[in-house]
Amino acid sequence: MELYKSDSLVHDETRQGETLVISRPEGVVSNGKKFYIESYGCAMNFNDSEIVASILTSKGYDGTRDYNEADIVFINTCSIRDKAEQTIRKRLANIKVIKKRNPGAIIGVLGCMAERMKEQLLVEEKLVDIVAGPDSYRTLPDLIEEAEGGQKAVNVLLSREETYADINPVRLSSNGISAFVSIMRGCDNMCAFCVVPYTRGRERSRPPASIMEEVKDLKARGFKEITLLGQNVDSYRWSEDETVRGKKLIDLKDTDDVVNFANLLEMVAIEASGMRIRFSTSHPKDMLDDVLYVMAKYKNICNYIHLPVQSGSDACLERMNRTYTKAWYMNRLEAVKRILPDCGISTDIIVGFCGETEEEFEATMDIVREVKYDLAYMYYYSERPGTLAAKKFKDDVPEEIKKQRLQTLVDLHRKNSYESNLKDVGKIFEVLIEGNSKKDEADLYGRTDHNKVCVFARAGHKAGDYVMVKVESCTSGTLLGKIVAL
Repeated sequence: MELYKSDSLVHDETRQGETLVISRPEGVVSNGKKFYIESYGCAMNFNDSEIVASILTSKGYDGTRDYNEADIVFINTCSIRDKAEQTIRKRLANIKVIKKRNPGAIIGVLGCMAERMKEQLLVEEKLVDIVAGPDSYRTLPDLIEEAEGGQKAVNVLLSREETYADINPVRLSSNGISAFVSIMRGCDNMCAFCVVPYTRGRERSRPPASIMEEVKDLKARGFKEITLLGQNVDSYRWSEDETVRGKKLIDLKDTDDVVNFANLLEMVAIEASGMRIRFSTSHPKDMLDDVLYVMAKYKNICNYIHLPVQSGSDACLERMNRTYTKAWYMNRLEAVKRILPDCGISTDIIVGFCGETEEEFEATMDIVREVKYDLAYMYYYSERPGTLAAKKFKDDVPEEIKKQRLQTLVDLHRKNSYESNLKDVGKIFEVLIEGNSKKDEADLYGRTDHNKVCVFARAGHKAGDYVMVKVESCTSGTLLGKIVAL
């Protein structure tokens, strides 16, 4: 899953004291209490925070953009790396000062840190009053009531069924243009380095009918882009027959009673005509040609695939329990190029995994040289307690070596990314405008079909508009151009 920069989901320093206006369901009145949510990590966490906001709003709570005036503060956490956890713990320590002004304020931790660090957060460091895992959000009103009574409230139970299919997320941080739609929860892959199966539970797919209802609602409300979310979207599989639903494609041929990801993607593309469709994340072992053919068939499905490789070494991939080889991965990329010749490719890479030798790291460099990814999320390995790697292997690559390898990899990728962007100079792309440029409010930014960021002069346009942009120059991370008329 692609990671997002740790940032506040609701908080806006320029709008402190402003109530976050959220429409409550008909017949629900305000209970006079305000909640604030801050989210870190992947897109799934941001989407979960929108589910939480929907649940709280239905119980009469009002949202706020300023945690200083909140009665309830939730931090939705990421546990993918130790640095992420340390960042969240520091943030909790800072936020705890609100209790000096409002002793009755409730602070809670949601998401992936809940199970692993509940004892530390609740008892040892006394940073929070509530700890709730990703499958327990329906119980938050009860947990809040319990905490208000002076008890520490905990629910970190994982579910084999919960998908929040009937809950329409509140688009908290949305620009009114792009929205996330979760199609499944959990993961069955058991990659050695990953905590997701332990923090989010087993894989289960959301009923397609509920997904389509959410897509219809977003279209009716004027959204321009949808990203379908899942830890491994390619393994999406739904059937009314529960004995069939859990079977993988390799185990059972599809029938008319089964909806796989290719089927779902086509359904969404048809329903959301006029809207851009993206999805994340694909897993190399499950990304079959049927999805690529659907992408080629519908123009509103973006020509962009996030395909994590993690390592270019077969031996390292085996230790990581990725269940594919470099040859298989390259076969999948060859299929992409054959079926979608003009497709942007991004990836995830981990360096310094347990036992990684210089030769294995060089194999990763080789695949990056060969593929020349348009975008890459690169990290050095951070051992997560409870994972297969923590149980089976020694974290034996010195941190100094990890950092050196990461910098070497980053330097290579930046070179590749610049060369990729340089090829786009002189070309014209359709861009969906997302907002003001961070560097200059006289400029706007948006993304191309290939998920490349493009910055250009405003020229009378606004967020949500589609414009044709001619690329005039570039950096390693951004295309720079001007709006043209065709």
